[in-house]
Order: sequence, then structure tokens, then C-alpha cells
Amino acid sequence: MAQLEYDTKSLTDAVIARLADCQDPRFKQVMTSLVRHLHDFARDVDLKGPEWFQAIEFLTACGKACDEKRQEFILLSDTLGLSMLVVALEHARALGNRTGATPPTDATVQGPFYWEGAPDVALGSDIAQGIPGEPAFYSGRVTDLEGKPLENALLDVWSGDGDGIYDMQMADAGMRARARIRTDKEGRYWFWSIRPTYYPVPTDGPVGVMLGKMGRHPNRPGHIHMMVSAPGHTPVTTHLFVKDSPYLDSDAVFGVRESLIVEFEKCPPGKAPDGKQMDKPYHAAHYDFRLIPQGA
Repeated sequence: MAQLEYDTKSLTDAVIARLADCQDPRFKQVMTSLVRHLHDFARDVDLKGPEWFQAIEFLTACGKACDEKRQEFILLSDTLGLSMLVVALEHARALGNRTGATPPTDATVQGPFYWEGAPDVALGSDIAQGIPGEPAFYSGRVTDLEGKPLENALLDVWSGDGDGIYDMQMADAGMRARARIRTDKEGRYWFWSIRPTYYPVPTDGPVGVMLGKMGRHPNRPGHIHMMVSAPGHTPVTTHLFVKDSPYLDSDAVFGVRESLIVEFEKCPPGKAPDGKQMDKPYHAAHYDFRLIPQGA
């Protein structure tokens, strides 16, 4: 007769044993580890029934906060550092045992505000027309690790406005400060947008309540998102962070990397690097992206 009763230790092995007929090896590996660590966590903190029910209510509230434009579970993952851990593992996996003087561009979190389907625009376009913020000129190159320029590499770009607000947080705003831009024959890119500012992650949901109870601030330093890809190379999802922005040392989602902090040079009115005549001051940021060849 099968065992009907379990103690606080044998129960874990009993649950894992029920995976014996699982036909997916990777799923079995993941679920076995999940069960073991979850049970170890409950034993470690001596989890109480009301506390576990409160956790279930919290997860339920996260689900209810999600809609087509908001993903509270991504925000939860980000603020607990899990998203950045997965990114770091993925980046290390892509890099493998590669060594060399030129490191690839560091990856960081995608965040909850990515919106697929941004418009394709020409090099030099202003992707943030009509939104608040100080104008900024972005330029650089996309290369492989040996410095070879990657023609027609794709930069999928997005950011909040000068007040730190994303289009997805507004009602019927449409896409703003988003675009897809391709490099020229020299691997060069350039476009106009705004100088990003710091902002709080959404705090009007259960994750905001959690951060408050943890005694944490919700702020992210100023940054612009870049998803960079090229045929035959591993894509990278990353940010460019404003060098003098607040919260660089305490990003709410742990996404800052030293290599991604960029000087936004303050430039006077006049002729910009792309020949555009500016009648007011603007900022200029330069960054070269380096992609890892696939299968190398």
C-alpha cells in the first residue's frame, strides 16, 4: 500500500517522486529543483498558514493587475532581481569560454514597457517628436567582437519621455519615443530622441506595496532601451544609462552595469554632428555595440 502520511521531510521526496513518468527531461529537472527549493524555503522560515495565504493573495493581485499594456509579474521579477539574474546567466551562456581584450556589450533587463511593432524609421530620424524632454543626439556603431562593422544591424529603441513616463502608461497615447533603426554600410547608427530621466516603477499595484514594506525606493536611473541584433550574432537587450543620473547605485531592478553608463554631453545651439541646425541646447551620447558571433 502506498504511503498515505508524510512528515515535513518525506513530503518533499514524495512530491518529487510523482515526476517519475515525466517525459520532458528539462521540465522534470526544473520542477524537481523548484519543489525542493520551495519546500526548503518553507522549512527555513517555518512558514505559517496565514503567511502563505497572504502570499497567494499577493500573487492573485499581481495577476489582476496585468492587462495588455501592464505586466505586474515582470515588474515583480525585475524588482526581486530574478530578471537580471536570468539575463546574466543567458549572457554568460552566449559568451561561453570566449576570452579577449574586447568584451561584448553587457545585457540587462528588458523591463515591462517593451512594445513589439515599433515603426521602422530612417537614420537620423527624431523618434521623440512632440514629447517633453531635452533633445539628445545618439550615435555609434554596431560591430562584432573584432571590430568588424555590421551592416543593416537592427536597433529596436524605446524610452520614457522627459518626465519619465512611457507611452504604455498613458491612455490612447499610441507609440511614442519608439523606433526600429538599421545601421549603414559602416555599421553606424544615429538618431534623435530625448535625454532620459530617472523615474519610479509603477507603485500603484501589489509590487509597489511590497517595495514599501521592504523599505525600498522604486526608482530607476535615467536610461534608454536598446534591443540590438544582426544576422549570425547573438542579440543583446540592454540600456544606455545617463552618467550623472540619480539612483545609478540603487536601481530598483538591479540593471545598471558600469559599461553601460554613458556621458550625455551638453552641447550649445548650433550645428549638430549630423548637420542639423539646433536653435537650443541639446545633449549628445555616443555608444558602440559589440555583438557575439553565434556558434563561435
